[in-house]
Amino acid sequence: MINKFSTSIKEIIATIFDGATVMIGGFGEAGSPIELIHALIDHGAKNLTIINNNTGSGQVGLAALIANGQVSKMICSFPRTANSTVFPELYRAKKIALELVPQGTLAERIRAGGAGIPAFYTATSVGTPLANGKEIRTFEQTDYVMERGLIADFALIKAHSADRYGNLTYHETARNFAPIMAMAANKTLVQAQHPVEAGDINPESVITPGIFVDHIVTVSLPQQESVLVAQGRTYP
Repeated sequence: MINKFSTSIKEIIATIFDGATVMIGGFGEAGSPIELIHALIDHGAKNLTIINNNTGSGQVGLAALIANGQVSKMICSFPRTANSTVFPELYRAKKIALELVPQGTLAERIRAGGAGIPAFYTATSVGTPLANGKEIRTFEQTDYVMERGLIADFALIKAHSADRYGNLTYHETARNFAPIMAMAANKTLVQAQHPVEAGDINPESVITPGIFVDHIVTVSLPQQESVLVAQGRTYP
């Protein structure tokens, strides 16, 4: 019988290896899988390439992962946001690499990777430093830059509900990049707030089908990044 639920975050995170590329869901704190990220810190995998919309806030979650010296490169759209100090300081010190990607392009690169599309053309970034070194083609008198699809070894995402088959739903904007990251990763690791019985999720309401999910852990009371930052919390 298929059952993708695990009782141990430590156990599923242990498969992440040094040098892995890891997509992490979240738009700021919305949909950020804090517990999975903190388990990755405990695990200690190093030299990671992280794909995320931003670089975290304060000294928790993604920012804490970066501060712990486990990330060698960030691929993101917003390397600096409110309360983000860890990444900017390391970047200025040349201790971490950055691939800056416009947000719409980042979403499409992940979607393309999950769909098996190796590259596509977009007008975004044409004529800017972000287009340097990339192929430019003209279609109907308009220049377009070629962007490569993104794939990852792992995706860490946060779901609202999950059944044992791995079918997922999300809570409003916490959905953000999670569905396409699940498609673009070789292994998708999920923290879900509400485990439900098989059949309890209306098939029309399934956002991420179980075929894209490998392991799920239940986190009934997930931590909120903004609360932890406001309290001055750090991890570990």
